[in-house]
Amino acid sequence: MPNNFRHIGLIHLILPNAKIIDTRREPMACCFSNFKQLFASGQEFTYSLEDLARYYRTYLELMRHWNQVLPGSICRMQYEDVVEDLEGNVRLLLDFCGLPFEPQCVEFYRTARSVQTASAEQVRQPSTARS
Repeated sequence: MPNNFRHIGLIHLILPNAKIIDTRREPMACCFSNFKQLFASGQEFTYSLEDLARYYRTYLELMRHWNQVLPGSICRMQYEDVVEDLEGNVRLLLDFCGLPFEPQCVEFYRTARSVQTASAEQVRQPSTARS
């Protein structure tokens, strides 16, 4: 959800060894994706492009702060890089989390389990630059 970054301080207090993943997307693509998605309550900033731009700047500022305060706890992934080299980036992410690589990690779209996310339809397809 777009607001998750606001909870990093609390997450760190509750789970001091937690690994936090900051996945970014090109700003215009990110903001437009949020703008066209009809979220539930609590995401009112997504109804205005101006509000989205301000919120995105706030996100960048707060993430800069958390990266300084919690060095080594946050792994930043760039969506476009992940799409370009899924397996390589999945391996980097799993290494950051201290987890072994499994082929299913790059074949996520083959799962039959229920998915509760705004992009549930996309989860059933391989990653592409257009989604």
